[in-house]
Formats: sequence, structure tokens, C-alpha cells
Amino acid sequence: MEKNISVDGLNINYVDTGEGKTIVLFHGWGANKEAFTPIIQRLSGFMRVVALDFPGFGKSDEPKEVWDVERYALFMKKFIKEADCEGAVWLGHSFGGRVIIKLFEKMEVKPSKIVLVDAAGIKPKRGLDYYIKVYSYKMGKKVLKLPIINKTGLYEKLVKNAGSSDYKVLSENMRATMSRVVNEDLRGYLPKINVPTLLVWGDKDTATPIGDAHIMDSLLPDSGIVVLEGAGHFSYLDRPGKFFAAVEYFVK
Repeated sequence: MEKNISVDGLNINYVDTGEGKTIVLFHGWGANKEAFTPIIQRLSGFMRVVALDFPGFGKSDEPKEVWDVERYALFMKKFIKEADCEGAVWLGHSFGGRVIIKLFEKMEVKPSKIVLVDAAGIKPKRGLDYYIKVYSYKMGKKVLKLPIINKTGLYEKLVKNAGSSDYKVLSENMRATMSRVVNEDLRGYLPKINVPTLLVWGDKDTATPIGDAHIMDSLLPDSGIVVLEGAGHFSYLDRPGKFFAAVEYFVK
């Protein structure tokens, strides 16, 4: 069921469906909750799934000022309480992983488990120009049009064709927010995440390389890695069968 909620004066659109243990989905930059459609459909068969559009994406209002990861984390702290999702499982893809890493220590009621899927958080070696291509609205829309079938590396192929002109579709605030988000290194927060954490990664991911997963695994107190061979940055689209097998076993 699609719902709207007001958080910090912003209208936030989200989906709340299914019954059972709650899982909250944190989408990537340039995407929205629709990017999680196959996950929502699958997990809602045995869980309550809550998936929102972050402020500035999808059907949610854009922030009135420039945000950083800290500000998104503070927003999510309020959203989780208002939407009655305390103590849930958290699943974050890419930028959504950044928010989860920063959010953990701010919660009075911690998540029961965490799933980080091709998550960002380790400061990239590439420059901002590359991430202008990767984290763009146009890319998000293209990825959402992909059939949910086994097509390895589609995301990376699209990245090669994305130009910096995509950056122009972002508002001034969101461009500045993007710059702040990409340049923050969050590895210092990882040792504080003391709940079971599953890292799911595509070994062909060029946006958040598999090396990032190994760095995170070395810093997290209770974690493990599932590598999806041949999958790119949207590994859950490239290898849905193996992805769901790992995630369902972990959350159950």
C-alpha cells in the first residue's frame, strides 16, 4: 500500500506492504523505491516491507537546503519512528548503505540485522566526474526499465554511455548534496555496527568495487560476504536467484 507521511515538513512517499517481521529498504542515489520492486514483491510474501523515496527522489519532496549523509540519517531516524519500523531489518543499496552506516549509532532501538548491497561508504578513488555519470536521475530511470532477468553487466554498460549532462537535471541543492555525499568516508563508523550484517556484492561492480566489501567486512564486528559472480552494481537485478537465496536465509 502506497502512503504519504510528513517528516521535518517534507511530504514523504513510501510503500508499506506485507505482514510479519519488518524490513526497511534504503535505495541508491538517483533511484527511488521503484528500483526495489522485485525485492518488495518477493519479501512481502513473508515480511512487512517498508520502502520509501528519500527526500529529493521519486515522489518525495526535495530538501529545502543542501544535505549530507548526516542529515539523511537524522531524517531516517524520524521516519523509522513515525512509520513504526523500530527494531526492523535494514537493507540498503549503494547510497542507501551510506545512510545505514551513519544512521546506526543514532538509533535508540537498533535494527535486528543489516543487509548492505553494493553499498557506498568507502571514499572512492575516482573523481566526482565519474560519479556524476553513475549517480544520475537518467541512469536511475534507465535501470528501472530493465527486465528483471539475468543480464550481467547492464548497469556498467549504461554508465559508459551516460554523460555529465545528466548532472544538469539535478537542482542546485541536490548537486551540492551529491558532492558532499560522495566525498565522505564512513569506514570509521563500521566498527560500531554490532548487529549481524550481510554484505551482498557483484564482483563486476565498478561503482562500489568488491574491494570495498572486503574493507567493510574487515571493520564490521559481525559480518559475512556473499559475492554474486558476474553481477554489477545492481547485483540484485543481475543475479536475483542467488541474491534472494542469500537474503532470505539471512533474514529468516
